[in-house]
Amino acid sequence: MKLERSGRFPEPRGPVVFVVMDGVGVGPADEGNAVTLARTPHLDALRASASYCEVAAHGRAVGLPSDDDMGNSEVGHNALGAGRVFAQGAKLVNEAIASGRMFEGDAWKQALARATAGGALHFMGLLSDGNVHSHIDHLETMIGRAVQAGAGRVFVHALLDGRDVGETTSLEYIDRLESFLDGLRGEGRTLAIASGGGRMKVTMDRYEADWGMVELGWKTHVRGDGERFSSARAAVQAFRDREPGLIDQYLPAFVVGEDAPVGPITDGDAVLFFNFRGDRALEMSRAFDEEELDAFDRGPRPDVFFAGMMEYDGDLHIPRNYLVSPPSIDRTMAEHLAATGVTQWAASETQKFGHVTYFWNGNRSGRFSDELETYVQVDSDNAPFEERPWMKAAEITDAAVAAIASGQHRFLRLNLANGDMVGHTGVRDSAIMALEAVDLCVQRLRVAVEAADGILIVTADHGNAEEMYMKDKKGNIQRDEAGKPKAKTSHTLNPVPVYLLDSSHRVRISARDGAGLTHLTATVLECLGLQPPTDYDPSLLDLA
Repeated sequence: MKLERSGRFPEPRGPVVFVVMDGVGVGPADEGNAVTLARTPHLDALRASASYCEVAAHGRAVGLPSDDDMGNSEVGHNALGAGRVFAQGAKLVNEAIASGRMFEGDAWKQALARATAGGALHFMGLLSDGNVHSHIDHLETMIGRAVQAGAGRVFVHALLDGRDVGETTSLEYIDRLESFLDGLRGEGRTLAIASGGGRMKVTMDRYEADWGMVELGWKTHVRGDGERFSSARAAVQAFRDREPGLIDQYLPAFVVGEDAPVGPITDGDAVLFFNFRGDRALEMSRAFDEEELDAFDRGPRPDVFFAGMMEYDGDLHIPRNYLVSPPSIDRTMAEHLAATGVTQWAASETQKFGHVTYFWNGNRSGRFSDELETYVQVDSDNAPFEERPWMKAAEITDAAVAAIASGQHRFLRLNLANGDMVGHTGVRDSAIMALEAVDLCVQRLRVAVEAADGILIVTADHGNAEEMYMKDKKGNIQRDEAGKPKAKTSHTLNPVPVYLLDSSHRVRISARDGAGLTHLTATVLECLGLQPPTDYDPSLLDLA
C-alpha cells in the first residue's frame, strides 16, 4: 500500500492542487457553448502558460457499456480516484440481467416471494434511458420476469427525468411504459404507474441537501397522498397546461387514481428502487430501511421488503438488500497516499461533496486516516441554480486558498460544481455566468499555488455546459417551430480539458492516445514525487 519515491520526478516544494470544474467539457464554439461564450480571461491565460491536453470522460474510458454513454460525476470521480477503469453501474446491471444472476439472487427471490403471496411489487426510480441513474430497459425486463413468475400486482413510481435526456421527453417514456404494461395485463393482474414527479422535486435528493424532497416522495409513493389524476400522462399534461414551459425535472408530485390511490405501498409489499447510481437513492433507501429516522416523520412505516438495484453505500451498507453488487474499487489514490503518510485535503459544496470524498475513495464513506485527511463541506444554497449560478465557488475557494497557505497539506482536491449544476438547468445565460465564476476562482487558486511553489492541475469529470442546446446527428443546433434553440440539460460525449501548471517548470503533461480520466491518477502521484502502482493507467507527466 505504501508508495515508493519516484526516481524520475522530484517531489515538489509546494502542494499539488487538483481542481475539478464539474461539467466543463470541450466542444465546438457555437451559440450553445457556455464555456466558450463565457468571459474566461484567467482560463485563457492558463491555457497559454500551462501544459494542456484533453482526455476522454465518457463511455468505455470510465467503465460504461459503450462510447455512446455519457459520463457522469459519479463514475468520473471513481475514475479519478481509482486510476483504473472499473465496470460501472449500467454495465454491471446489463451483465447481471444478461447472465441471469440478478434473478438468482436472494434479493430478487425475496421480493418475488412477497409479490406471489398476495403482496404488490413496486418499482421506484428514474423513468428514462439516460443511463446515468437508470435505464427503462432494466425496468421493463424486471417487470416482465416478475409477471412471468406469477406477480399479480405491479406498480411503478415514476420519477421523471428531463436532465439526462431531453427536458420535455417524459411523455415518451410514460407512453412506452404504459404500452409495455398493457401487453402484460390480463385476468387477475393489475399493472399501473401509481405515482411520480420530477426528479428535482420528488424523492431524489442527495447529500441531505433537502430532505423535504424525500418526505414528499414518501407521502406520494408510500401513502398515496397528493393531487390525483387518472393517469401519469394526464398529470404531466395538466402541469404543463398550468405552467407552460415547465420542464420534466421540476414537475410536481402526482398520484394516479381517481376515487383512491391505485398503488400505495402497504404491509406485505416489496419495493425495488431500480436506480443503479447511488447518490440520489440513498435517502429514500434509509427511509425504508432505518428503524429510527430523524429527518422527517414517516408515520406508520409499512412492513415491506426493500431492495436497491445496487448497494448504494458499501461502508454504511445502504440499503441492506440489493439486486446487483457494485464495482469493488480497491487501492484508490487516497488510500495509497494515506498509507504513504501524505496529508490530503478535500472540499466542495453539498451538491458535490460526496464526489470528492465517497466516490473519489472508491464508493467508501469516511477517511482512510483521521490524522492525515481533512474534509471540508460548504453548504449549498437551497435555491434554483440558474438564479444563483455562482453557487458556493467563492466559499470553496476561500477554504482552499487558506488550506494551501497553511502548508499543512501535500495534496488538495476540490470540486467547483457550477458548470454541471447550472448546466443541468438548460439556461444558457446562467451557465455562462457560472463559468465566469469558476474562472475567477481558478485564478485565485493559481495565485495561491504559485505562491506556495506548487503544482496546479485543472480538469473536469465530464462535459455539460459546453453544449447547452440540443444538436442533430450532423452537429446542427435543433430549434423549435419559433426558431428558438432547444435547451439541453444532459451531460455530453465531449472530452474534458486538462491544464497543468508547475510553478518551478519541472514537469508538464503530454497527450496520449486513448487517455482518459484514469490516467490523471498516476499523473498526480508522479507530481507528488511518488511511483504509481504498476496496474494504474499510465501517467501523462513528462519532464519539462
